[in-house]
Amino acid sequence: MERILFGDNQFFGVNHMSEEKARAQAMKFQDIKAIIDVLDAAYDEGIKVFMCTTHERIGEVCDHMRAHPERYKDFQFYPCMPYAHKYANAVTEMGILEALKSFLPEEGAFNAMFKGGMSLAQKDVEGLGQLLIDAEMKMFHDLQTPVIFLQNVVTDLLLGLDFKEAFRIFADHVKNKYNAEPGFITMNMPKLLDVLEELGIENPIVCSNINKIGFRMCGGVDAYENAIAKRHFRPVAMSVFASGAIAPKEALEYVCQQEKIESIVFGASSRGNIRQTKQLIDQMSSYA
Repeated sequence: MERILFGDNQFFGVNHMSEEKARAQAMKFQDIKAIIDVLDAAYDEGIKVFMCTTHERIGEVCDHMRAHPERYKDFQFYPCMPYAHKYANAVTEMGILEALKSFLPEEGAFNAMFKGGMSLAQKDVEGLGQLLIDAEMKMFHDLQTPVIFLQNVVTDLLLGLDFKEAFRIFADHVKNKYNAEPGFITMNMPKLLDVLEELGIENPIVCSNINKIGFRMCGGVDAYENAIAKRHFRPVAMSVFASGAIAPKEALEYVCQQEKIESIVFGASSRGNIRQTKQLIDQMSSYA
């Protein structure tokens, strides 16, 4: 994986500390060109990976990248699925089968839809799971997606329900159909690692909040530091600034001191902040 990943929270009004800032960001990025301009700034600074949700507007970003293949020949997406609100709204409006149909790739849609119907009738969870992954991946066709993540809203729900086999279904389908590595986002890294180890998913990619104040880190800082130091997995650090509660240099010093952290994901709205953060990560990583 690349060392530095660019996130998308700022584009869709997500800020875990300030609703006012979140609203301002959402207004700023109503125009897709504003999103593209920031992605261009990150790409020109040498950040080649966009770790993004499957929000409907990401489809417009994908269209732009496909339309300019030479400009973005090294650009990669790390999709994070599912975007839960999208499904909730569609199911409310259309019912579950029609909602699934609306998200499926056009080619073979009828066969896929029939499979979906049979899956519901037979309670075939694996079949349904595969269809949902395919629905989410529809917008990324012909683009590079070497890692595909399961969003924490689902990861942690499955952990709570003790539905362990779902992680195996996700990992196998991502590998077999998309030739990609499965990744898992969670707010409870230690518990997820236990389950993935039990399932035999080796050296998994796990993205979780990692910051020095324990912001949204279930189990606490000590448990995370111990897992990173001693367990066999590929950690990706998010929320390293704790939504602005930690100064950039202090935050990145803490993360980069943990040598086994492979990647750091962050979001920013301006070229200046992108450049500053990348330079700090490069600098701190060289000291580690």
